[in-house]
Amino acid sequence: MPDASSQFSQHDFIKEFEGALSILDSAENVGCSLGKAGTQRLFFVGCGAPLFMMKAVAYWAEKFTIHTEVRVYSAAEFVHQDPAALDEGTAVFLGSHSGTTKEVVQAAEFLLIKPCKTIAFTQHADSALGKTVGEIFSYGSSRQGYFSSFILTLAFMSAYLKERELGWNYHKKIMDSLANLPEALAEAKERSQKTGRNLAEEICNADILYIIGSGPMYTTSYVFASCFLMEMQWMHAFPLSAAEFFHGPFEVFDMNTPAILLLGEDPSRPEAERVLKFCRKNTIKPMVFDSRDYSMPGIHPEIRPLVAPFILDATLTNLVETLAVIRQHPLSTRRYMGKVEY
Repeated sequence: MPDASSQFSQHDFIKEFEGALSILDSAENVGCSLGKAGTQRLFFVGCGAPLFMMKAVAYWAEKFTIHTEVRVYSAAEFVHQDPAALDEGTAVFLGSHSGTTKEVVQAAEFLLIKPCKTIAFTQHADSALGKTVGEIFSYGSSRQGYFSSFILTLAFMSAYLKERELGWNYHKKIMDSLANLPEALAEAKERSQKTGRNLAEEICNADILYIIGSGPMYTTSYVFASCFLMEMQWMHAFPLSAAEFFHGPFEVFDMNTPAILLLGEDPSRPEAERVLKFCRKNTIKPMVFDSRDYSMPGIHPEIRPLVAPFILDATLTNLVETLAVIRQHPLSTRRYMGKVEY
């Protein structure tokens, strides 16, 4: 069987991050400046994968912040809600890989009449989003925009928290680790090639697939289910929160229910382990991806929990790439996105 993932090149993969790494200091400097200026609130705004990436970053901010308010909004809801706290003490961080995501651009335009500060990441500074915000982190053309935007978002947030929160003692370890993250992602993707091929053959004809994660790992559950399987493969998939598994969803599970369980290294891990224990006893054994199985070279031990969701995301790309070959459904195929009015 032909296999797209067998063509993976670590060198080419790592090269995609040159743009993001070249402006890592800029993201750090902007975060430091806002923290020193006394900015009290950070609002993260996006859609789809960028939105959930921001949720994973915000998880850690919410865990450690005392003097900072952190919120995450879907772009359309943000505009319609029009939060009252959009004042001089608020910084809004927006994200769109293309820089043209309709709702995100509309959110940036909506903020033009607000006194808050605006920052964004995207590929190109001359995009619609780039031209509308006060500060832009543009990492250039890249097939790894999702991971590149995570690198810049975490650098920005960590630098900000370093200036605002006494309990945030991770900044240097984060910056050192982010510089090595492309290699760690490449290593994880390389190591999981065979797993991805085998699992793709198991699930390619599944009527429904549940992806379970806890805490920040729910980001990877959502992105894999929604952006990879639903968007790119037109497969029925649904992300589940491990914390909510026993409050309704587990009733549909039986010996024929296919599921993937993602295990991270953050404080929510026991929630996912509880699901695993239940499933092993009562239902089909879920397919498990555990970030502890990956060495993450160059990542400080204390920073592993922050990057674990993205390490597992890199491993899951092998799976969807092979699915595209087996199902003869290229990852770029769309029925509606960018093709019809919506």
